[in-house]
Amino acid sequence: MINGGLLLQPMRIAVNAIFLQNKNLEGFGHYTNEIFRRLVNLYPEHTFIFLFDRPYDDRFIYGTNVIPIVVSPPARHALSFRYWYDVKAPLALRSFKPDVWVQPYGFCSLTTRIPQVMITHDLAFVHHPGFLAWHHRWFYRQFTQKFLLKATKIVTVSKYTRSDIIQQYPSIDPGKITIVPGAARSLFQPLSWQEKEMVKAGFADGREYFLFTGGIHPRKNLMNLLKAFSLFKKWQHSNMKLLVAGRLAWQYEELVKKLKSYKYREDVIMPGYLPEEQLARVTAAAYAVVYPSFLEGFGLPILEAMQCEVPVITSNTSAMPETGADAALYADPTDPDAIAKQMLQLYKDENLRSKLIEAGKLRAATFNWDDSADRLWQAISASRN
Repeated sequence: MINGGLLLQPMRIAVNAIFLQNKNLEGFGHYTNEIFRRLVNLYPEHTFIFLFDRPYDDRFIYGTNVIPIVVSPPARHALSFRYWYDVKAPLALRSFKPDVWVQPYGFCSLTTRIPQVMITHDLAFVHHPGFLAWHHRWFYRQFTQKFLLKATKIVTVSKYTRSDIIQQYPSIDPGKITIVPGAARSLFQPLSWQEKEMVKAGFADGREYFLFTGGIHPRKNLMNLLKAFSLFKKWQHSNMKLLVAGRLAWQYEELVKKLKSYKYREDVIMPGYLPEEQLARVTAAAYAVVYPSFLEGFGLPILEAMQCEVPVITSNTSAMPETGADAALYADPTDPDAIAKQMLQLYKDENLRSKLIEAGKLRAATFNWDDSADRLWQAISASRN
């Protein structure tokens, strides 16, 4: 391979793969899966060493040039993070002598001498510390700056996150930060009218529905979404449903308790975590996707809805306006009334809905996983120099 006019010798690339989990593949995992599936197949002359912290699924071993290793114990809490990243994983890699180590989850090893490419999706812990368990919050505060300084290259998923890092950590060299955005997955495609009717019959009693997708977590702002849905139902007496598709992630008890006494509880459907194929169909059959998260580094569900030709209502904060541009409706996530007004406007104005669908198709097409894989490869290659 030629890189910058010089012959690039085959590399051994270590990849932290702990979030490549078959049953709980969410934001970090989807991003890593989409990009490294491409890189492994594009560059068969290079060796990829995938580090898992538990038994792995063979679907993530994308080619014969992938060497999977399991490094225990699982890294899921503050103390185990340090032990896994700084002790166990470097020891496991010693015999492989990798040229670079890609860290897709906002952490890196502080003890290794291997050049590291660290991907940071957002700094949510800075802006919404209450949305994290205390030990995770402590860990982020204690080590994020050290990680950013240690990394040879920093990759972010949006201009917003890049600017946030520069603002929060002035000691970080902006020159080593590059942007590699996500994109909509290929499974997310429009459905025919008949297919939509089948999905609605299976998930929403045959009714139209607003859809939220993502983990059930305080950061995703589902309490305000329920309040907004109540206002919508009060203002517009319709049989519209609200479908919430995602796993119960953290601090979901308040939401579950609220639903027991919620006036429109019969109109709220929670199917739980859906496999990718089902989620794509549920998205494509939705009347609209409502994604009122308090903070996102990018917002993949926005583009996936647009690619399915489904209009989007999302938050006017963090990276979501950057992702949706002029192809979405926006509302203050702290204001249920504002969210509800956008839901009502979309419901009553079919011309607006059609315009958003057309604009969304164009917007989603500007993001491409092949391009993102190429950008990350450039960062990996540069980290070796």
